[in-house]
Amino acid sequence: MVQVKLIGKLEDGMIFVKKGHDEGSFEFKVDEGQVIDGLEKTVKTMKKGEHALTTIQPEYAFGSSEYSTVYYEPEYAFGSSEYSTVYYEVELVSFVKEKESWEMNAPEKIEASGKKKEEGNVLFTAGNIERASKRMRRYIEHDYSFNHEEQQQSKLLKVTCNLNNAACQLKLKDYKQAEELCTKVLELESRNVKALYRRAQAYIQLVDLDLAEADIKKALEIDPGNRELKMGCRVLKEKMREYKKKDAQFYGNIFAKMNLQQANAAKQEQRTPMIIDNKA
Repeated sequence: MVQVKLIGKLEDGMIFVKKGHDEGSFEFKVDEGQVIDGLEKTVKTMKKGEHALTTIQPEYAFGSSEYSTVYYEPEYAFGSSEYSTVYYEVELVSFVKEKESWEMNAPEKIEASGKKKEEGNVLFTAGNIERASKRMRRYIEHDYSFNHEEQQQSKLLKVTCNLNNAACQLKLKDYKQAEELCTKVLELESRNVKALYRRAQAYIQLVDLDLAEADIKKALEIDPGNRELKMGCRVLKEKMREYKKKDAQFYGNIFAKMNLQQANAAKQEQRTPMIIDNKA
């Protein structure tokens, strides 16, 4: 967590944002996507109490981040555009370094993982999928110092975070990553219906339809009344019909081309005169 004072200006000197001066220091977490890339990169190089004047090119001031315009305030933003170079006057007031995993005891690790999971859930619900995924990835892996109860808590957190992250990856259309996350869950809980269903969704998009069918079939055996699974089964059947039709057209075109080539070759043979060797 860092506290900063900042003033943002456009190339013509117009102030489009001012934070941390009158209302107290402005806080944000580093590496959480809460601010634009250029500002985050600047703060990471600064020391407490240091002042910096930084020029940020459009790709780092706006870029592709869904939070890149977080600082824009209507009364200051007039005349700006996504192609503008921006300038920040920044003062790093203070920072608190988050504990690393190896610095935590077992209860702290469990608490930190639970907090990341809850933060990820809030972000997912708000539609901030990329940030939600980032939070979900930051759960604490299994620690051999955990007692039995802590191991069970760790396992539950790992299952939940991987499942939720798989949902994020499906929305982000990273189907291979979604499949891998669901597989991790199934290594811990082989009968987890959500993991089977989400992996099947990933397989459908990856056109591994036989694997998708196997997962949906197993999930329905576990929970035959699940409406979401039944809907997924209908989607799968439609995809299978679609690909069978495409395959039939593909192979039909190949065979038609082969038949045409054979017919042309036969015609060519008929037109070619037979040559007799008179010396025989």
